[in-house]
Amino acid sequence: MITQENLNDLAAGRGNVYTNDGGKLGSIGQLYVDDETGQPSWVTVNTGLFGTSESFVPLQAASVDGNDVRVPYSKDLVKDAPKVDKDGHLSPEEEDRLYRHYSLNGGSDGTRDVDYDTTGTTTGREAVGHDTSGPTTDEAMTRSEEQLRVGTESREAGRVRLRKFVVSENVSQTVPVSHEEVRLEREPITDANRDAAMAGPAISEEEHEVVLHEERPVVEKEAVPVERVRLDKETVTEQHTVNEEVRKEQIEPDGDLGRGRH
Repeated sequence: MITQENLNDLAAGRGNVYTNDGGKLGSIGQLYVDDETGQPSWVTVNTGLFGTSESFVPLQAASVDGNDVRVPYSKDLVKDAPKVDKDGHLSPEEEDRLYRHYSLNGGSDGTRDVDYDTTGTTTGREAVGHDTSGPTTDEAMTRSEEQLRVGTESREAGRVRLRKFVVSENVSQTVPVSHEEVRLEREPITDANRDAAMAGPAISEEEHEVVLHEERPVVEKEAVPVERVRLDKETVTEQHTVNEEVRKEQIEPDGDLGRGRH
């Protein structure tokens, strides 16, 4: 059971509310104590996206675990609890609705809970002044402002394919080639060649043939692998500035703050 001595630690500890089996319900919002007994009776749990929703959870069977609170209720039960305005107190009718939701007895005697804030003081004092725009609720105005929350999402930005096709180009390469040419040689008659010169008829007609050879380039083409090409991905992070207009409320006095002083 949570006692009055636990309130300061819980209010200042920025703890969370868990189920008995360890499931997190959300962060501690406000602690409510009973006007008559002064004992803790309710805690609000910040739930929803970015903690923008609060649900009331009874503290009758709750226990303290450091700066956290453990309650015997499921997350769905807490999430579906009746929504009650956080105006600093619970009316008997609002308590009855909450007790019926959690199948508990209590609240029908008209007891009222007051909000126990993070400074450790109750906010059940009488309001100073009154509202001129409607029924008087409390002594203060709530100033709200819009906060910009920027996230990221993944989307398809494009596709890249590898495509192979054939192109032709001219390649020049120089190779040496040789050929035979006829060269006419004349030599005088000497004692060494005289017998060969006199071997034939003295006067006759003759033909002598020499076969000439030459080299020519021969081209052969062979397909050989030269490299492997593949696609890969890498993540590149860059800074992107988001400009968005947000609104906020301003509160200022209308009148002379010093009026009425002596």
